[in-house]
Amino acid sequence: MSTLTSPKTYAALAAFHAVDAVACAIPVPPIKKVLDTVEVPENVRPVLPVVKAAAAVGLASVTRFPGLARLTTAMLTVYFVLAVGAHIRVRDKVANALPAVFFLALFAAMTAKGPEGS
Repeated sequence: MSTLTSPKTYAALAAFHAVDAVACAIPVPPIKKVLDTVEVPENVRPVLPVVKAAAAVGLASVTRFPGLARLTTAMLTVYFVLAVGAHIRVRDKVANALPAVFFLALFAAMTAKGPEGS
């Protein structure tokens, strides 16, 4: 069993995305600052908590629906490609883009490997 394929990893990331969805819905000041920095339009921002909540559900489905969990990691890879692109577009500091780069690499690797037993 690999850390990337473990249901516990999927569950932890599901919990992270659930909390992130709530923080994005409020929005907490650090998240608002990042969204302002990368110039996310105001009319797109209400969609982000929905996307993050859907990601949490998809990741949490790993034991019952491993195909859905793998599709979720693939879609999160696309999401983080766009996030990294947004940081590059506005010439943001590398340090600010590192979390997006980390998640891009993580979800790409998880997509390639797939969940345990799939």
